[in-house]
Amino acid sequence: MNEFLVELITTVPEGTDPAEVDQRRAAEAARAKELACAGHLVRLWRPVGEFRSIGVWRADDEADLRAKVLGTLPLWPWMTASVTALQPHPNDPGPTGCAT
Repeated sequence: MNEFLVELITTVPEGTDPAEVDQRRAAEAARAKELACAGHLVRLWRPVGEFRSIGVWRADDEADLRAKVLGTLPLWPWMTASVTALQPHPNDPGPTGCAT
């Protein structure tokens, strides 16, 4: 699988019932956990004081990422996504922080 840096901004449509927002957010948390367990969601951050998310995601390609991974998120219809394909850097220390 390939890795992608994804920035997600969620904009709830004006006039949306707060109960629907709460339901979608709860479903979003459950779906994110499923995607993490399946190896698609690697890491996810929220910049301090902001309502956007930045994460590392895995998929076969960008089309697969958008259709079969991100597209399954309950909040996806309210999201805009910026996707950047990643490749390893020669000086990447790896997940342990210590290159071998």
